[in-house]
Amino acid sequence: MSVGAWEPQVSGPQNETKDEFNREQLLRLIEIAESDKPFNESIEVIKTVPSTLIRLPAQHWIEESENWSSTQLWQLIRFFTQAEMKLPGWDAGAESAVIPLAKVLKKRSTPLTKEQLLWIRQNSNNRYLPYGPL
Repeated sequence: MSVGAWEPQVSGPQNETKDEFNREQLLRLIEIAESDKPFNESIEVIKTVPSTLIRLPAQHWIEESENWSSTQLWQLIRFFTQAEMKLPGWDAGAESAVIPLAKVLKKRSTPLTKEQLLWIRQNSNNRYLPYGPL
């Protein structure tokens, strides 16, 4: 008889890779944020997007951000900020996609403006936004 180590299979966001981003879905989320429509008018589109998207590891978002303009990243920040407040199951705390996206904008020398920072504060109750825990 041999004794081995059993390792459970982990499912969820930890196993997702950067290749699992659905860019069509992200584009739809950007369009929702740009439209300024209330979320309830776009709920059918939002239901097709897994809420785990907001909690993907920061490195995945950093790598995915290379495919998007700074303006599009701001729209994703807007969507995720509102989603945490308005959609059940989208709360993310310190794991929010907003945090790595804001850091990417900062690295691109297009940091969030004072107006954008105020907008995030007014539309979020997540104390970690936009730059994460200290």
